[in-house]
Amino acid sequence: MQAPEPKHDVFQAIADPTRRKLLRLLGDRELPVTAISSHFPMTRTAVSKHLRILSDAGLVSEQKVGREKRYKLQPEPLLELKRWLAYYDRFWDNRLAVLKHLVEAEDPADIGPLGPQAVPPGE
Repeated sequence: MQAPEPKHDVFQAIADPTRRKLLRLLGDRELPVTAISSHFPMTRTAVSKHLRILSDAGLVSEQKVGREKRYKLQPEPLLELKRWLAYYDRFWDNRLAVLKHLVEAEDPADIGPLGPQAVPPGE
């Protein structure tokens, strides 16, 4: 018996530009795979594989309506990505604050004995 294939995480799922485009497309409305496929220069099977990866990551849900499956964006897992990126937002804000302090310092002695690292973040 084969072990089940591991599920994809949000970071793996959004790593591919096609899947990011799929998420943007599904952000506005629920669509069947035939309508989704018309936006891509690939087969419906290839689009379905991308949708399966997004589904494994919890980023899209599917619902059977008649004979077709409709896909819908589930944005909640993107919160993990948002939290991860928030660290880097703070990192760059601090770096830019240090740079601003250095550029605006009238006297190089104002920078401090340890250079830019001596400047407290947010000042």
